Amino acid sequence: MSQTAPEPPTETDAPVRIVLVDDQELLRTGFRMVLNSQPDMAVVGEAGDGQAALDLLATLEADVVLMDVRMPRLDGVAATRELVVRGERPRVLMLTTFDLDEYAFAALKAGASGFLLKDVPPPDLLAAIRAVHSGEAVVAPSTTRRLLDKFAPMLPSESEPAPPELNVLTDREHEVLLLVAQGMSNAEIAGKLFLSEATVKTHVGRILMKLGLRDRVQAVVLAYETGLVKARGR
Repeated sequence: MSQTAPEPPTETDAPVRIVLVDDQELLRTGFRMVLNSQPDMAVVGEAGDGQAALDLLATLEADVVLMDVRMPRLDGVAATRELVVRGERPRVLMLTTFDLDEYAFAALKAGASGFLLKDVPPPDLLAAIRAVHSGEAVVAPSTTRRLLDKFAPMLPSESEPAPPELNVLTDREHEVLLLVAQGMSNAEIAGKLFLSEATVKTHVGRILMKLGLRDRVQAVVLAYETGLVKARGR
């Protein structure tokens, strides 16, 4: 289920600082031209592999990192995991060549806020960056479900009990998490539970805070990993 893209920032807002990480210089050049054409965006650095990206990000401030998956020295998944461990500011959008790539699954688990295909149309790329910068996830929960369904063997079996971390949720929060994992938007959840969208948004925020999650994508991943939602065919 697609998310509504945030409005572009006004001219008084600081531009979104973006770092491009890809071993293909031509691809970085194309992305840089598109991003720097926007008044609310600025490419502040580039790197050709994950290790170079980590070194670069230790020397400058960035808001969003466009990170390739397959790179020499250190791949994008490992680099993303290290950024999350460091607790640094940048949110990561993983770039992948093929939809439903196993590396994209690993990237979501590592802490990426979503993934994009490398041939993403420019308007979608810009909307994704603005969404991530505003704290949203750019991968719709329904897309994440398809990704996770493909990798059912990685998920817990029916017999495994739900882990204790979900016990911190209230009954209502547990219910909302289940609907988020099923691919519902805030508006759809509100309609199903007879709540206002603002109330649903509050519940989602509390769920993320209690479970130590960065965004809705991570909430969906956790719901599958814990067995709250079962992959199709299981």
